Amino acid sequence: MDEWFKSPPWKGGTGATLSRVRIPPSPPVVFPSIIANLGDKLNVIGILLAAGHSRRFGSVNKLTQALPDGIPVAVKAAQHLVAAMPDSIAIIRPEHAELGRLLADQGLQVIVCTEQEQEMADSLSAAVSFASETYPQAQGFVIALADMPFIQPGTIAQVARQISAGDAIVMPSYQGRRGHPVGFAVRFVKELASLRGDSGARSILERYPAELTVFECGDAGILRDIDMPADLPNR
Repeated sequence: MDEWFKSPPWKGGTGATLSRVRIPPSPPVVFPSIIANLGDKLNVIGILLAAGHSRRFGSVNKLTQALPDGIPVAVKAAQHLVAAMPDSIAIIRPEHAELGRLLADQGLQVIVCTEQEQEMADSLSAAVSFASETYPQAQGFVIALADMPFIQPGTIAQVARQISAGDAIVMPSYQGRRGHPVGFAVRFVKELASLRGDSGARSILERYPAELTVFECGDAGILRDIDMPADLPNR
């Protein structure tokens, strides 16, 4: 097992065992105009979910597959997240050491979920628990998916801005269709940390429809994920 997996474990609120990556993160690839627009007072944490099974993609990890510009799927998603939200965390599966290095190189803190049942909600709850302990003054969290590399930094930044401004739950919409990422105010941290299964945060969205703010954007990437090989451009 690689040395970077041997750091002392951190116990999240779900019982999952997590380890902080020991590789010092490199300076992220950033879009200066986005960072400047966010301002110094924004205190919303980005969370990149990269612990999925890739069951429909085949025998290889879809997150490490290259896009036409040669950048892996998850790395592109990470670049866009960190461009909008410099304080961001990624969660990966323990067997994906190389993916962890790639994400750390983009400036994310990377944690490893070693819980047996690594469904979306399990990794989400573990990452939120870690983020809330690491950033106790956070106003909220923006949940992004590593298999959605086409979301623009400006869209992510808008979600973060609205959470910082006091909105409870925020989602972008493209031509009337809701997409990702989704922002949650910190008051939902306990419910996010108690999620289980493969439905992500859907149960919270269903429970609090009146708390949801949806904004229309021109970013079609909020709807576009990489689920099967045919979803990769030029395939």
